[in-house]
Order: sequence, then structure tokens, then C-alpha cells
Amino acid sequence: GTGMDTGKLAAYAQQAWDGGALQVLMDYVKIPNQSPLFDAEWATNGYMDQAMDLLQKWVESRKVPSLKLEVTRLPGLTPLMFIEVDSTGASQDTVLLYGHMDKQPPFTGWREGLDPYKPVIEDGFLFGRGAADDGYSVFAAIIALEALKEQGLDHARCVIVIEGCEESGSKDLPQYIEHYKSRIGTPSLVICLDSGAGDYERLWATTSLRGIVVGELSVSTLTEGVHSGMASGIVPDSFRIARDLLSRLEDPKTGKIIPKELEVTVPADRLRETEATCQFLGKGVYDGFPFQQGAQPVVPDVLQLALGRNWQPQLAITGAGGLPSLGSAGNVLRPETVLKLSLRVPPTLDAKVAAKVVKALLEKDPPHGAKVTFNAEKAGSGWNAPAFAPYLRTAFEKASNAIYGNPPGFTGEGGSIPFMGMLGEMFPEAQFAVLGILGPKSSAHGPNERLHIDFTRKLTACVAHVLYSHAVETSSHASKKGRAQ
Repeated sequence: GTGMDTGKLAAYAQQAWDGGALQVLMDYVKIPNQSPLFDAEWATNGYMDQAMDLLQKWVESRKVPSLKLEVTRLPGLTPLMFIEVDSTGASQDTVLLYGHMDKQPPFTGWREGLDPYKPVIEDGFLFGRGAADDGYSVFAAIIALEALKEQGLDHARCVIVIEGCEESGSKDLPQYIEHYKSRIGTPSLVICLDSGAGDYERLWATTSLRGIVVGELSVSTLTEGVHSGMASGIVPDSFRIARDLLSRLEDPKTGKIIPKELEVTVPADRLRETEATCQFLGKGVYDGFPFQQGAQPVVPDVLQLALGRNWQPQLAITGAGGLPSLGSAGNVLRPETVLKLSLRVPPTLDAKVAAKVVKALLEKDPPHGAKVTFNAEKAGSGWNAPAFAPYLRTAFEKASNAIYGNPPGFTGEGGSIPFMGMLGEMFPEAQFAVLGILGPKSSAHGPNERLHIDFTRKLTACVAHVLYSHAVETSSHASKKGRAQ
């Protein structure tokens, strides 16, 4: 193709989102297709299939030339959508675009007038579970390809993978990647559409992701509950022991994770980049969070906060068992306390190793001889991006300036996308454009999850820009790398 008109890319993306894609995404919000970790009945209740069918029908209705789509259901696994679109020019390379369509649980605390499964548009945001994380991804990928076609601009061969298991640690994905290995080939560019944004003013490229270890710590001192007046002072309370064990892992005053084996040194380039991001975000690093009046961040320094989120291990207690609800809590010394631990680990740390460290630490020498177990349910390693090729960095800069009117932002993210770590190992030569729309107050996983509609349209145009830049780059060397086998 000839020169690219970014204004036209943006106009096309806006028209395609407003002309139907947004409406289908709203229909998707209505479906409670929770990830398997949160819905034991997922295979029989039909929600996952219903959501996949909705997305499949939309993609097929777009009639993209040379597009082949299949939804595969390997026995016992969540479904996976696999799409292939042929190269439109000289490039022999492959781009892998990735997103997911399974959802986090609804969670409590949605405000008046909102509901996880009732799509609402208000103040330029679409509210509802799963729209921003990560229902929009397949729409953005397809519309980006169409925006290029409208101007006769080339893209390389594209493979789009939309999985149904990301929120459960992508545990089904390795089998699918094995299943499709020969059709995926060796991508020279991976575009991930499941990440965050520091603000809504520019294109954000993610340069690192933390890993995650999720597990249950259970502490039991009795085989059944007993009268607390009779037992306390004789029988140790399981909650106190759990507190004591947690303080082996985390300093209760500062929240710092204690074991040195869970720390890494922040690479110099990431430190510089984080400093630059903090310069223009300032208080934006933390003021998007719904703090209580008077509550403050962990430390006052924004650089320490950003590094703490992106490069340090941190613990959150996300659930509990063995504790009756407040209304039914009698004076009983309970037999056990179970806590759900969500430990984010640094990008370059092996999460399986981290899980072993945590298990050994929590289970050794139990206080009062209590019965203590830590079972890790999921351990997904993080990811640190390879250095950007000049063409990709230039594409980010040009796209962000042309479409958002501001230079791009580069930052690590505190969240986890297990597949990026897997892909980084599988395709060490590949470039990574890890993009997303989870900006301030987007509240993925929490109540009032929202998608910034205009930001999403613009991000879609940026994806088109990146695809075109990659095609130009890979046509000029007609590179050997990245050919489908």
C-alpha cells in the first residue's frame, strides 16, 4: 500500500465500534461466563459456549477476506477461538494477537444502578463485568485489520487466539498452543490486548508484568468447634497462628515481603522508564484508587509506589474460610482458619520456585504443633519485555502522537498475564506489543468495572498502525524468521 492516513484509521475504528461492535460487547457483558476457577459448573451451564458463540457470530458477520475461524474444545478444557488471516502483502512473517473472554466473578459493592451483568453506558464509559477485561480484545483485533483493508494497507499473516481460561491462570492454554503449534508458526510480533494504561491520554505499552502465586493457607487446632469461654487460654486460636505465620512472609507494619528469595534487582532500563513515567503521572500513580477519606498509599514517594507495584513481591488476602458470617458468629473457638493468599511476584522470578519457597516457609515448625498446610492452586510467572526493535518503538511514538495527540507511555504493570511469560520462552526472538485499556478507575476484577469507550476506539486504531508498521518492516527484509512452518 501507499502512505497511511492515521486520521482515517481512527475514523474507521470509531465508526466500526459505534456501528455495532459496542452493542455486541454489551450483549457479551450480560453473560456470566466466569472462569473455571470461580465456576465449577462452567462446563455444564453453557455460559462459556454462549459467550464464544456470540463472539464467533460477530467475527463471521464481518466477512474479513481470507479469515478462517474455528472454536476448538479439547476434552475437559475451556473453549479456544483460533483465527487465521492471510498476509496481504510481501511480508512472510506472522503476528500473534491475543486476548481472553472468560471473566472474573461478579464481586460485591456495585453502585446503585449498576450490575456486573447489566451493561450501562454513562459518561463515556461502558460498565459491566468483562468488557474491559477482556471482552473488547477480539473486536479490537478484527476492526484493526478492517481499518487497514479500507486504505489498502498491508499486514502480515495474523493469528488471533482468544482463550477461555486466563483468569484461572491460563492452565488450558499450553495444550491448545501445542495443538496449534504448526499453524501458529514462529511469530515475529506478539500483540497482547489484555493489559493496562497509566492514563487515558496516550498509548501505553507494557514493559513488564508480575507473576502470581495463589493458594490456600489452612491452620487447624481442633477437630470441631468448642465453647470459647471453656477453651480460650487452653486451646490456641487458629486465627492468631495464621497471623503469626503470615508475618514470616510479610512485615505486618510495612507490607514488605520478607524472604530474600522472592526479590529481584530491578533492571536499569526499567528503573529509568519508571522514573520517566512517574514524572508525568505524578499523583496519578495512586489517586485513581477509591481510598477512604484519610487513607493513604503505602509510602508517600510515587517512584517507590510504582516500583512496589511493578517489581516487588506483595501479598493480598483475597478470601477466607472457617469464619462464620457476622450474623451467625457465636462464641465459638473455631476449629480452623483458611486464608486465600494472592502473592504477586517480580516479573523475572520463577513463580513455581516462589510457590515452593512460600510453602516451605509457612509449613515449617507450626506454632503449638497446629496442623498447617499451604496449597498453591496457581503459579504463573511474570514477564519482562525484550528491548523494542526501532520500528516498533517508532510505531508506538507515531501512533500515539497522531491518534491521542501525546507521546506514548511505557510502564510495567502489577498484574499478571501468564501467557506472556510462556510466549517469551517459546519465541525468544519475537517483539511484544502488550497493550490494554485498564486505565484509572477501570476496576477490572472489582465492582463497577468500566471500559473507556473513546480510549478503546483509539487503541484499536493504534493496533492497526502497529500491524502496518510491522508489515512494512518485515517486507523490507523479507525476513526468514517468523514464517509459518
